[in-house]
Amino acid sequence: MSSATSARPRRASALPRVPFGAQILLGLVLGVALGLLARAQDLGWLTETLTTIGSLFVQLLKLAVPPLVFTAVLVSITRLREVTGAARLALRTLLWFGITSAIAVTIGLVLGTITHPGRGVQLDVSKAAKPEHVGSWLDFLTGIVPTNPVGAFVDGNVLQIVFLGAVTAAAVLAVGAKAEPVVALSEAVLEVVQKALWWVIRLAPLGTLGLIGKAVASYGWDLLSPLATFTVTVYVGLALVIAVVYPTLLAGVAKLNPVRFFAGAWPAIELAFVSRSSVGTMPLTQRVATENLGVPREYAAFAVPFGATTKMDGCAAIYPAISAIFVAEVFGIPLGVKEYVLIAFVSVVGSAATAGLTGAIVMLTLTLSTLGLPLEGAGLLLAIDPILDMGRTAVNVTGQALVPVIVSARAGILDRAVYNAREQAVRDAVPGTGERTREPVPSAA
Repeated sequence: MSSATSARPRRASALPRVPFGAQILLGLVLGVALGLLARAQDLGWLTETLTTIGSLFVQLLKLAVPPLVFTAVLVSITRLREVTGAARLALRTLLWFGITSAIAVTIGLVLGTITHPGRGVQLDVSKAAKPEHVGSWLDFLTGIVPTNPVGAFVDGNVLQIVFLGAVTAAAVLAVGAKAEPVVALSEAVLEVVQKALWWVIRLAPLGTLGLIGKAVASYGWDLLSPLATFTVTVYVGLALVIAVVYPTLLAGVAKLNPVRFFAGAWPAIELAFVSRSSVGTMPLTQRVATENLGVPREYAAFAVPFGATTKMDGCAAIYPAISAIFVAEVFGIPLGVKEYVLIAFVSVVGSAATAGLTGAIVMLTLTLSTLGLPLEGAGLLLAIDPILDMGRTAVNVTGQALVPVIVSARAGILDRAVYNAREQAVRDAVPGTGERTREPVPSAA
């Protein structure tokens, strides 16, 4: 075959593929525009349509969560035995989860004490109601063990599903070779669920349109205005963690280029912002961690699913810290050093209570109940929760990709050639198709 034939050019008539990130951005812009139109013209049918589109997207994500979490936890724990020094890696992962959470909650506390997000806010607290899902230490401890395994899956209780997956994995490891068919079946089910989830992820641009459009149409600026300081404070805290803390840890601790990290992790961060689901983003997070960031596949199979259910710097650290200060100021309750220490403790230790698609409210009520603050205070923030949850989840997923990279780099098992590659394998991947669009960065020479 001649070189001319082998280097056959693309057909000129072929339509250019729109990058997945551009599709999501387009959905975001259209959603805001339609939401503003629906609110300005009082178009109830349009608001209802946007709500339905967004709700269906979230329901599809929720549908995949129970089998995804169970099989991911089971497979990740059993695969960890293939990793040299598995126990050491697991302990280091837990340690860095705690370190980053402690830094994040400290930032939240400092910002809250500086900005006073609840001072001067005029809200009718008499109409505030307790959220449906209230967290407490007793409920957290007793709620880990399900009354029956079927109920955990039916109710979608992620924490109980994690417990069942971990116990099953421990039993599989104890039984040994005879339990290999269970591992093989779980791996097959995990592959099937992930493939189905990729199809759902391809609908993310449409889901973005519905979710953002519904939020704008329902809330507009009327509700945001009295909570402007609180909202800005939360997003400033999230920005400091993702743009200052994480790059500093990458450069100073792992000796890695932060720009490479964000280039590789961006598809997962982007999807997290849209879907508001750490668990739903988990397959993509695991994929970018291995294919873009050089984390060993066996270790990533443990660290990423584990992080998706317990590592929440946005939902479990920054947000409850600032929210607790907000609620205390709105209700006129002073906070001292003791209360700030309790907030930090709850944030670092109680992160697992946020396991699920959108569990920040559970974490907030856990924090409020520990401090003795009115749980009705959480009800004041429910209306703007979708707006805040996008940023929180993006930070959550960034941290879930960051820790495996740091641990791998410090353990000497990170594939630095992959991490430092001048092109990223899934930067503009079209989820579910298995196709990659590679755009090499031109050489400086």
